Amino acid sequence: MRRMLAPYLSDESNFFVISSDFCHWGKRFDYYHCEKKDDEEIYQSIEKLDRRGMEAIETGNPSTFGAYLKETENTICGRHPIGIFMQMVKASKGNFKTQFVHYAQSNRCRTTKDSSVSYAVGVCSRG
Repeated sequence: MRRMLAPYLSDESNFFVISSDFCHWGKRFDYYHCEKKDDEEIYQSIEKLDRRGMEAIETGNPSTFGAYLKETENTICGRHPIGIFMQMVKASKGNFKTQFVHYAQSNRCRTTKDSSVSYAVGVCSRG
């Protein structure tokens, strides 16, 4: 699929939107991954987790993103479309760069009774 779609990246009249939530944390989602230090709030640990994922995507290496997902099991809904797009970029002949420009959480979790969904906005452009 990546080879089939990669030529569309070369056509500058095409515009791709790959949309995804990031971490779904808390009881509602049965996901409690937390790497917080003693002086951190849970929401700060969630952000660190998500930013690691964003950094993995920004490398442009699909294997790096895959390893991150395997390690953390982060509940990124669009992990498959993101992975396919990363494969497209890798298979294309263009020079592309991905950069995340905005991040937000639906709630600042402070206890394990809280829940949150994270949102990240990334842009992939010719570098």
